[in-house]
Amino acid sequence: MLYFKEMRYSKLFAKTLREAPKDEVSKNAKLLLKAGFIDKLMAGSYTLLPLGFRVKEKIEQIIREEMDATGANELLMPLLHPKGIWNETGRWDTAKEIMYQLKKDDKEFGLSFTHEEIVMDLIRKHATSPKDFPLKVYHFSTKFRHEARPKSGILRGREFLMKDLYSAHLTEEDMYKYYWEVADAYLKIFKRIGLEAKIVEASGGVFTKANSHEFQVLCEQGEDTVYYCDACDFAQNKEIFEDNVGDECKKCHKGKIMEAKAIEVGNIFPLGTMYAEKMGVAYGGNPIWFACYGIGPTRIIGTLAEIYGDEKGLNWPKSVAPYQVHLLTLNNQDETVAKKADAVYESLLAEGIEVLYDDRVETSTGAKFNDVDLIGLPIRLVVSPKTGDQIEWKDRANEKAELLDIEEVLKRLKS
Repeated sequence: MLYFKEMRYSKLFAKTLREAPKDEVSKNAKLLLKAGFIDKLMAGSYTLLPLGFRVKEKIEQIIREEMDATGANELLMPLLHPKGIWNETGRWDTAKEIMYQLKKDDKEFGLSFTHEEIVMDLIRKHATSPKDFPLKVYHFSTKFRHEARPKSGILRGREFLMKDLYSAHLTEEDMYKYYWEVADAYLKIFKRIGLEAKIVEASGGVFTKANSHEFQVLCEQGEDTVYYCDACDFAQNKEIFEDNVGDECKKCHKGKIMEAKAIEVGNIFPLGTMYAEKMGVAYGGNPIWFACYGIGPTRIIGTLAEIYGDEKGLNWPKSVAPYQVHLLTLNNQDETVAKKADAVYESLLAEGIEVLYDDRVETSTGAKFNDVDLIGLPIRLVVSPKTGDQIEWKDRANEKAELLDIEEVLKRLKS
């Protein structure tokens, strides 16, 4: 659970910007930079500032809860890997186009873009009996991938955060049983976050020769192209699609095939026995079956910015918003107004409500309202000379504002 703490906007590190950097072309980067959620170090490399970090923590907690519900164990693996372990599977050479490789003191290392070899090494060291299977472990960590021209903001970077889950099984049947259990867990995760994802059949890429599955969110600004049925759950990505848009769906024979742009927010791969065979992990003379499952928390942040952002700014779903309430005080040079706003703030804190309090004195009313819309918290509360003994309430997604007393405000927020 994200720890609770007081936050006054005057004390928050990194405020909003008037303009996004001119070299940014993606909607997500422009909004997140302007709103003070991220900072750009270089192309493909961003700092999560305090507001962005809180969104990341909320996303990770949702993922963690659903992964734990499948019986998986959380751990944390190294990011710097010796060449030797990658040579066991031959991927030191086959993955060199996307892997950062370096040499130091006559030894060669790679910066992790995935952890299949590392997990397989852990299994052969610590899984000493068939009773240890099925084995399910996951971690949240940084990944490094060579992107020649990263231009999609936080959606596709050279350095990014990933949740990787790996499962090992004694039989193919058991592997696929858990594979589809994780697929269902992923759909729950995305729904809780506020995203409607489609399960899309895809190729295995550098991970496996078998078909895999992507979780795609339809979005006009997406980099991927997907084809799906408008009546059932059939969906494929561009690389393996062989039919035509408008054709009758071959799965349900009711709907038609549609084409759309989409953003990939997760993927799952049935890796089979290749890794076990090459790294010598077998029980009863049979290599173990292996699968991996990924979700990118930073990529989800970018996806939410693309889908929910509007001309005014961001608009966070309640489940992952950094704070639930943005409290403003207007004309707080007036001592009476300032005291009332402070009292409202303390009442919210006392009820355990996450609130960002814009207590700035010199900032204009217009600038404060602009910042509220740009930051995009679910609820805006205003205390001013005009509100009297009441508080102005407004949802980010609604233009209508209303005056409420503090008891009604607290009641609504707690419900």
